[in-house]
Amino acid sequence: MAKHSVGLYHPHHSLIIQNPDKRESRLLCQLLTDDKSLRKRSILIAVNPFTKLPHLYNVHMMEQYKGAPFGDLSPHVFAVADASYRAMMSEGQSQSILVSGESGAGKTETTKLIMQYLTYVGGRAASDDRTVEQQVLESNPLLEAFGNARTVRNDNSSRFGKFVEIQFDANGRISGAAIRTYLLERSRVVQITDPERNYHCFYQLCASGRDAENYKLGHPSNFHYLNQSKVYELDGVSSAEEYIKTRRAMDIVGITNEEQEAIFRTLAAILHLGNIEFSPGKEHDSSVIKDQKSNFHLQVAANLFMCDVILLLATICTRSIQTREGTIVKALDCNAAVASRDALAKTVYARLLVEKINRSVGQDHDSRKQIGVLDIYGFECFKNNSFEQFCINFANEKLQQHFNEHVFKMEQEEYRKEEINWSYIEFIDNQDVLDLIEKVMFPKSTHETFSNKLFQNFRGHPRLNKEKFSETDFTISHYAGKACHMLLVTYKTNSFLEKNRDYIVVEHCNLLSSSKCPFVAGLFPSLPEESSRSSYKFSSVASRFKQQLQALMETLSSTEPHYVRCVKPNSLNRPHKFENQSILHQLRCGGVLEAVRISLAGYPTRKTYDEFVDRFGLIAMEIMDGSYDEKYITEKILQKLRLENFQLGRTKVFLRAGQIGVLDSRRAEVLDSAAKRIQSRLRTFIARRSFISSREAAVSLQAYCRGHLSRNMYAAKREAAAAISIQKYTRRWLLRRAYRTLYISCTLIQAGIRGFSTRQRFLHRKEYKAATLIQAQWRTYKVRNAFRHRQTSIVAVQCLWRRKLARRELRRLKKEANETGALRMAKTKLERQLEDLTWRLQLEKKLRVSNEEAKVVEISKLQKTMESLILELDAAKLATLNECNKNTVLQSQLELSVKEKSALERKVAAVADIRSENAFLKSSLINLEEKNSAFEREHTKLVEDRNDTVEKLREVEETCSQLQQKLKSLEEKLSNLEDENHVLRQKTLSVSPKSNRPGFAKPFLEKFSGVLALPYTDRKSAFETPTPTKSLAPISHGLSDSRRSKLTIERHQESYEILSRCIKEDLGFKNGKPVAACVIYKCLLHWHAFESERTAIFDYIIEGINDVLKVGDEDAALPYWLSNASALLCLLQRNLRSNGFFTATSQRSAGASGVNGRVGQGLKSPFKYIGFEDGSSHMEARYPAILFKQQLTACVEKIFGLIRDNLKKEISPLLGLCIQAPKNQRVHGGKSSRSPGGVPQLSPSSQWDSIIQFLDSLMSRLRGNHVPSFFIRKLTTQVFSFINISLFNSLLLRRECCTFSNGEYVKSGLAELEKWIVNAKEEFAGTSWHELNYIRQAVGFLVIHQKRRKSLEEIRQDLCPALTVRQIYRISTMYWDDKYGTQSVSNEASSLLLSCLVVSEMREILNKDTQNLTSNSFLLDDDLSIPFSTEDVYMAIPAIDPSDIELPTILSEYPSAQFLILPSK
Repeated sequence: MAKHSVGLYHPHHSLIIQNPDKRESRLLCQLLTDDKSLRKRSILIAVNPFTKLPHLYNVHMMEQYKGAPFGDLSPHVFAVADASYRAMMSEGQSQSILVSGESGAGKTETTKLIMQYLTYVGGRAASDDRTVEQQVLESNPLLEAFGNARTVRNDNSSRFGKFVEIQFDANGRISGAAIRTYLLERSRVVQITDPERNYHCFYQLCASGRDAENYKLGHPSNFHYLNQSKVYELDGVSSAEEYIKTRRAMDIVGITNEEQEAIFRTLAAILHLGNIEFSPGKEHDSSVIKDQKSNFHLQVAANLFMCDVILLLATICTRSIQTREGTIVKALDCNAAVASRDALAKTVYARLLVEKINRSVGQDHDSRKQIGVLDIYGFECFKNNSFEQFCINFANEKLQQHFNEHVFKMEQEEYRKEEINWSYIEFIDNQDVLDLIEKVMFPKSTHETFSNKLFQNFRGHPRLNKEKFSETDFTISHYAGKACHMLLVTYKTNSFLEKNRDYIVVEHCNLLSSSKCPFVAGLFPSLPEESSRSSYKFSSVASRFKQQLQALMETLSSTEPHYVRCVKPNSLNRPHKFENQSILHQLRCGGVLEAVRISLAGYPTRKTYDEFVDRFGLIAMEIMDGSYDEKYITEKILQKLRLENFQLGRTKVFLRAGQIGVLDSRRAEVLDSAAKRIQSRLRTFIARRSFISSREAAVSLQAYCRGHLSRNMYAAKREAAAAISIQKYTRRWLLRRAYRTLYISCTLIQAGIRGFSTRQRFLHRKEYKAATLIQAQWRTYKVRNAFRHRQTSIVAVQCLWRRKLARRELRRLKKEANETGALRMAKTKLERQLEDLTWRLQLEKKLRVSNEEAKVVEISKLQKTMESLILELDAAKLATLNECNKNTVLQSQLELSVKEKSALERKVAAVADIRSENAFLKSSLINLEEKNSAFEREHTKLVEDRNDTVEKLREVEETCSQLQQKLKSLEEKLSNLEDENHVLRQKTLSVSPKSNRPGFAKPFLEKFSGVLALPYTDRKSAFETPTPTKSLAPISHGLSDSRRSKLTIERHQESYEILSRCIKEDLGFKNGKPVAACVIYKCLLHWHAFESERTAIFDYIIEGINDVLKVGDEDAALPYWLSNASALLCLLQRNLRSNGFFTATSQRSAGASGVNGRVGQGLKSPFKYIGFEDGSSHMEARYPAILFKQQLTACVEKIFGLIRDNLKKEISPLLGLCIQAPKNQRVHGGKSSRSPGGVPQLSPSSQWDSIIQFLDSLMSRLRGNHVPSFFIRKLTTQVFSFINISLFNSLLLRRECCTFSNGEYVKSGLAELEKWIVNAKEEFAGTSWHELNYIRQAVGFLVIHQKRRKSLEEIRQDLCPALTVRQIYRISTMYWDDKYGTQSVSNEASSLLLSCLVVSEMREILNKDTQNLTSNSFLLDDDLSIPFSTEDVYMAIPAIDPSDIELPTILSEYPSAQFLILPSK
């Protein structure tokens, strides 16, 4: 934010200027840095950035400064406000914040920020806007509207001073507020100079619309009090919007609607008073109403004041003089009548608002804690300075004296009290100029003799100077005196004495007190009898202002002040500009430079000894232990750190700038070291405790392990001893046998050893297979989670898009509702939707019943299977422990599947909620027929309910698809269980005691059966992964085909090479058919890939296509593969049947077949409903084939999207050049003459020719690659839709494009596009011309003549039926005729009544739409969705016969590709 100026040891002026950061923020400069007394002697400098910076003053910034120690964070206006609030709460003393500076320095904004922060920290949580905090905040814009005006230096200058006293209760919550105002500039109400303005409220009232019409008001230029200056609007400020804010502030403050009406009626009466003109009457020195216009304003003013018009006229044109003989009525001449009129206006305005605000907000008289915020006019020095500037500068001198006493004198007084070595530094005091101003009182003087008497009485005064060329002017040297010539202010005494006389006309008071309006009558209570004897009651403005100022000084003296000096960076009110001399001048005038000088010469940091020892005593603990003298301890601590130039007072220690930082740094080091020691001890304790527990656990574990090893060793030794004993007796028996007995024994031993090794290898293979199955399940789980996450994201995007479409549909329905037949059409449509929903609910009910029956049968079957598996596993448990564990895992998986099925049943039960939604729709329809008047609200509700029902139906469909996937996975698991069961049975037979020698050889052969491939003539796919059943091939077949397996592997590699060549090479087209797609389809069909349960060939094809799209040229590769991919997708769609996805891989038993049949029959209808079932089915496809078709569909959509995005990128620069006509063409078009009804005949420029060439090249590329006309039509339609959106949005955003000549230029270009569409024919262009509806209607509206004679209904129905009212209003407001100078519909200055009616009608419609709609954008949105589905492609693209495709030359070298020569079966 800003650097500390106190850190400058040599405070030269240039360093002071360069010290603050020159960023676009409110510059904050902290001058004194003592932590406790910092808030008492701190000056905050705020520089006006002349721009909005909301990020510096939001709630987040207030939360940072809330409760933060003063000085810890960067200097900020919130820091000063927080310091005052904390000091009030902790010390119980009232605070005050003095915001000062010259005009335009940002005092008002700074005051609002301070009040905003105080209401934030002291506010109560409330749902109502009528809290005390809100009333205090909203009083600011209210006072600005009635007390601020534009001056030469500032657009929002406060023309009165205000002191806002915010009152708090004992808990620190705001309980009340009071506002005091000082010296309102009343003369501005009746007299202003150019380029200044009157008070903001008058201009806001004139721009209020209907209220202005009720009060007979119009443009400010029609009123005398406002048209004295030609400035009626402020840059970036809308008077109409400010009027709405003012009314809202009145509501929040607590001013009732009747009182608001009376206030604005009074303001309007003041404006009408100013338009009353007088002419000399028949009698001498008399005046009468000048003309009929003045008489009209008099009548209106009397009506608004609710008083008698004759009495009002008499009050203005005459005066009553009370004498002893009676009352004498004196007529006034024209000048006196004008003065009387102006006096009445000023008197009424001065009493208007402040007291009402105080009564509405309410004061807490019991409060003992207040924070006062003073926002008073800054020092003013104009070309012509009068009595107002004299009083304003006197107030600033008073505040400067208060600042000097508090900052300078108290600073040095504290040094003297503490008895430190201190040399007194002189500072400039302004007591002499205050004495001079207070003694300026000459009641018997005139403006000619006032100046002379002033110089006679104060001759030789150093602050008073005389002008050389003027007898009535005098000069006073303010603040620093003659040290700076820029502070000399010359005052003109021409109107000094008149402005000092504040007289009240008794007739005015009597007139307004008799008003029938209670508010106006309350402003002027009845005067006492002694006051009513004279027609005038005089008082001195200066004396009253002096009394108010003295009361303010007493209030400030009783509080603890905080100072904010506002600085104006430049005189031009522009951001990014700093005028160094001006800033230096303001800093000098505000006493900032003097404060910096005194702070640097003194001791900015001071602490009491107990505070110092309490904070920094830990730096020298050895001193703390041996002494109790705090002063001695303080001195030793400072000496230990080798600090110099400090002072030890009676109760405090005084430090130089920067020394407190050294102490804090050393204190932080000591605390850091202590924290490290504590952490090291704690970590040692934790590590030792962990080590001891680990050691005890290790000892216990070692004991158990050693016992287990000893027992095993003992059992092994016992078995060995038993074996030796058996061998001993057996050898004796064996020796008796002959050689044949020995041979048989050896054979049996060898058989046993070989069986053991075979079993070990079999167990190893089984473990490997189990690990593979676990990995497969885990990968399936990860892929399923990724798919669900992506599906959730897609559903969210779809919901957002459907919501957008629903909003568009809602707008369209609102337009249709204006017609008489809209209700019947909506009713018929809703009845159809209700019938459709009822049919869907019945269908879902039937599906749920069928699904529940299938699930019951499946669960019973699984339970039976599980029981049989448990029996078989118990029988096999004697063979090996690992097989038992495997069966346990399978059993847990079956139980998990049952739990998943029950969870799916609970999800399907959500269909019952749809029934309630259906009943709600029926009741809504009945209400719709009964209440036609409430159709809009009921129709919106039905649309929302319909969308919810559709979303739930989609969720049900997704649930059905997930259920089908679960059933498929269960079927696969069932088949795997049956395979494992078969293997276990084979193993049980192999280990039977009755097995013979061939049985021992069977496991040996089963080891090699997994690597033997099936013969080529078999129907199984070459890419299918073998299952356990397939691995148990016959022994003889495995032994005879070892060489054939090698040939099969080579054939697989050759097949992948064929597919790779088809994908990477450009095979071209034959008779319009893509060769690559036909070849790939015939290969897959020949290899039976669609019937495989598991294969990777489909993933290989998709990855190959993606690689080609990434590496190849997009202009050539994208159209080529769009044609091939769509053709391959159509072949799959027409020739595959998706019902095979639900049948089991191999039907082991009749029971399994029955279950699968019922599941397939029960789930056939839902897939037919969502589009998976086709009329033609040539082959039965498995799950990989169905997944491949989905991947291929996504690939087609991706290629289409890439082509569309590339086309948009290429055409965007061309459209940017086409939206605006070249300059030379606009010049010639302006000079050409033509009839108003003629159509412009402009030749298209080169930009439109480039677009035509681009479209021709696009059409040639697409047709050259034989892209189906369906895709060409979709691409062309989307390109023209993008052209329509780009041109239309550019037209609405650029004012130079909304011209007559530019409309002719764009219309000629659209004619060229129409010719291109006609030449391209409807087969390829489609509805492209209708996509240009928005730009065609907008351009047609630009080039028509007599726009001002068109009504809004004609424009919306005949000219621009597709455009919204907001878009028509935008075009109308931006349109300008650079060719004929005709007027637009939106020209408010037009004298035609029809034009004004059209504009007002459009504004009313826009205001209603703004309240109802969430988005008020008039721009068009680009549609990024894919404009077709798989069914659309299938229906649009003609059938393709791949049988007549010849073998490409690049594939003729592959022997396995020769089948492509033969016609496909």
